[in-house]
Amino acid sequence: MHPICFHIGAKAIYWYGVLGALAFLAASAHWSLLARWKGWSPSRGSDLAIWLVLGGLLGARLNYVAANLQYYLEDPWEMLRIDHGGLIFYGGIVGGFVMVLILSRRWQMPVLELTDFTLTGLPLAHAIGRIGCFLNGCCYGSVARLPWAIWMQGAYRHPTQLYESLANIMIYLLLLRLYLRRPSRGLPTAAYLLAYPPIRFLLEFIRGDERMRAGPLTVAQWISLFLVASGLVVLFRVWRRSGSDSVKAAESPAESRR
Repeated sequence: MHPICFHIGAKAIYWYGVLGALAFLAASAHWSLLARWKGWSPSRGSDLAIWLVLGGLLGARLNYVAANLQYYLEDPWEMLRIDHGGLIFYGGIVGGFVMVLILSRRWQMPVLELTDFTLTGLPLAHAIGRIGCFLNGCCYGSVARLPWAIWMQGAYRHPTQLYESLANIMIYLLLLRLYLRRPSRGLPTAAYLLAYPPIRFLLEFIRGDERMRAGPLTVAQWISLFLVASGLVVLFRVWRRSGSDSVKAAESPAESRR
């Protein structure tokens, strides 16, 4: 692929870093506009973006370093070179979720309300980031004989980065449309957890790079299954709360006539 975007003197600027910065700007703009739509201060969207980037990058990088510990023990300085690639998305999810928990307490906001808001912008950033992976030549697919296969790592392969990018764009549009309809709290969170993890689970079968495995599945697939189960739990809670609210609304007129 072509990992270098341009040079500033002798310094190479990599596409991975450029697309990562673009992903941050796109998500920040999304959250700022959505915060304004909700009647919040637009600065809350940019504040969220900054804290999520910090938590997400830390989690994603620590996950990648742990998965490739021997390499980084031999060259510790490379641990800081995220512009060379080396982030694991699910590690970023954990780091970002920790930040959401902290911010929900700081802003005195229910956790699910903030996760609903946050997850509307995550697929947009993820879609852009995966294009960075494609240009960087990482996260590539297995060998394939298809008209759209891409020459990478010495063979024609599935462009899994582009598959995932396209899927995330579709999820982004779905979540945004759902959120703008002011759904029950927790429903956008459940929708994301039931949309992205199954896609990631399936894509793991056609990844060609080295994968961390635990038994018959990769670690990412086990995490995907856990997230789907979490999504079902959240969906059940939303359904139960909605049913309870409907019962209360139906009883209120009867009680008022007594």
